[in-house]
Amino acid sequence: MDMEARAHSEHPEALRLWLRLLTCTQIVEKQVRSQLRERFDTTLPRFDLMAQLERAPDGLKMNELSRRMMVTGGNVTGITDQLVAEGLVDRVDVEGDRRAYRVRLTPKGRKLFHDMAHQHESWIVDAFAGLSEKDIATLHKLLGKVKDHAQSRADAAA
Repeated sequence: MDMEARAHSEHPEALRLWLRLLTCTQIVEKQVRSQLRERFDTTLPRFDLMAQLERAPDGLKMNELSRRMMVTGGNVTGITDQLVAEGLVDRVDVEGDRRAYRVRLTPKGRKLFHDMAHQHESWIVDAFAGLSEKDIATLHKLLGKVKDHAQSRADAAA
């Protein structure tokens, strides 16, 4: 049963929309996870870590990776250890801090990530193929309003 199946006609439309968004996210994410596993023998967390490193050519400290990925340092360490063993990332000492190091993509890792990112993009485009370009633009704009409103409420509460 998907998240949306929990909603009933007497529930507010906003709640039913929220559950539909969650359901869509779960379906697309499940497809992406499956494709990453089948095509590249990798996981979404590994892909996400490599995506963060691709955006930072000089590498990132472990705590920065953890913050950006919104996971614990232990999770990042485990994934990083796997990627180092496969030659996809390396660790570089941080000048002036003997306890810290930066993690960065190796050339092999950068190439693999480029291939994965290209496929990932096509999977996401395919997931939205049932919508017209105008529908996508409208949905993007409307969700932007939801995001802005939610962010302003979160900022006010902080």
